[in-house]
Amino acid sequence: MTTTYTATELSSAADAEFEAGLARMRGQADQHGILVGGQWREGSDGRWQVRNPARLQEVTGSFARASASDVADAVRAARAAQADWRALAVGDRSEVLIRAARLMRQRSGDFAAALCLEVGKNRLECIGEVDEAIELIHYYCMQAGDGFDIELDVPSADYENRSVMLPFGVFGVIAPFNFPLALVAGPAAAAMLAGNTVVAKPAPTTSLASVLLAQTLHEAGLPPGVFNLVTGADDTGAALVAAPGVDGIVFTGSYAVGQQIVSRFFSAAGYTRPCIIEMGGKNPAIVTASADLDMAAAGIARSAFGLSGQKCSACSRVLVDEKVHDDLVERLVAQALQWTVCDPADRHCRLGPVHTQEAFDRFQRAVDEAVHAGKVAAGGAVLRDGALNGYYVEPTIVTDLPPGHRLVREELFVPLLAVERVGSLADALHRANAQLYGLTAGLFSGDDDEVDLFLAQIEAGTLFVNRAAGATTGGWPGQQAYPGWKGSGSTNRGALGPRYVQQFLREQGRNICHPGRQERGSDDRSKP
Repeated sequence: MTTTYTATELSSAADAEFEAGLARMRGQADQHGILVGGQWREGSDGRWQVRNPARLQEVTGSFARASASDVADAVRAARAAQADWRALAVGDRSEVLIRAARLMRQRSGDFAAALCLEVGKNRLECIGEVDEAIELIHYYCMQAGDGFDIELDVPSADYENRSVMLPFGVFGVIAPFNFPLALVAGPAAAAMLAGNTVVAKPAPTTSLASVLLAQTLHEAGLPPGVFNLVTGADDTGAALVAAPGVDGIVFTGSYAVGQQIVSRFFSAAGYTRPCIIEMGGKNPAIVTASADLDMAAAGIARSAFGLSGQKCSACSRVLVDEKVHDDLVERLVAQALQWTVCDPADRHCRLGPVHTQEAFDRFQRAVDEAVHAGKVAAGGAVLRDGALNGYYVEPTIVTDLPPGHRLVREELFVPLLAVERVGSLADALHRANAQLYGLTAGLFSGDDDEVDLFLAQIEAGTLFVNRAAGATTGGWPGQQAYPGWKGSGSTNRGALGPRYVQQFLREQGRNICHPGRQERGSDDRSKP
């Protein structure tokens, strides 16, 4: 049974798979290399260790640091493999990737355990991400079908006109820490289905999932050089963006880094190249006086505190009608108390740690600001005593901040929810739209006219209305698209959606005249 992000519990089979995977993966702390042209090798810049953010004493692995020279080798390997890969029929490419997806299903426990130990996700979120990655491969294979070529109109029978879609060549895929499997597997699968080859660079703190993915792709029969893996820190990612021979970039991460990549990569070759940049959000939930407040509180809490607020679609801002503000805050506080903080490997854990010391410190600074500028209605503490030897913080609700305060404008990526009073839906829409981002947004209302106004005026790529399973989060392949508007994306076409794979292809119009074919055809048709 597939576990989506709206699930509230695991099946017994999925739970057993996770436990078995955790037993295999915990304590290994293996050394991992980089993958170039089908060969695993050491990086040129040494290696570093990764620790479990939930148990800081636990080393999860040692990873090779790829230099700019290593990155260049990987790009050359991808370039060398691209012609033969492109020559394969789309169905043959799909067959390899579907085999890989089957192997991922068989090893879901190992993948999920790696995500738990490296990211700090609870087991429900971990199994959900593994299932999402598998579903993305299947969904993108379905999108690719037999290709994207289209017959065009012709002026006469001796013409053949077609629109064909062709691969660009080599794509770099740079992934964030929070979804290190789905956000490598998804873009890489789309790029490869389109006939491109890939050089992937995961976040330095969550490289193990990509290593497991690379091993699985190789075992599934993917030809050497079609998928290459370079691990390292920011300098490795910068080398990939700057590497000659890269024809397109996919990046998922922060607004600041995404904007830098766009400015450096988009036209550095002297012409525009595809730059598929998926950035963050300050995703609002609007609650009107007609809303079901219990439903609203449940949906907001799931989106605000799931994965400790470390999702690009996390709900970090609530705009609530002043008539029901206090009632909603009371319900949100009650919801926050249900999010027990503990080791994410524990069977009943809902909330694990934030991912890094930097996030831990960012949370404390945000709470300090909230104390001085507004009111902390729930949470606000850091937890580092007893068994909680990690980056643990409480789910936090903040109210009464001044309009336009930094905490209601900037993406924080921690479990801190700012609640604002508004006088009307029009006021809420104005405030929600007066920001840099436009990724997701939610509405809770019992009035159809309010729903219509929200859908018509909100400036965000993915919208949720009256959704207790998640006010702004919980997308799934084929069920939602996640296009980022404004500062949340570069292409306005979203991962998970039906228009994603085409971004990895460029169109070519082919107009061919066959002189005399009309006459020959006419003669042929006249024969008995």
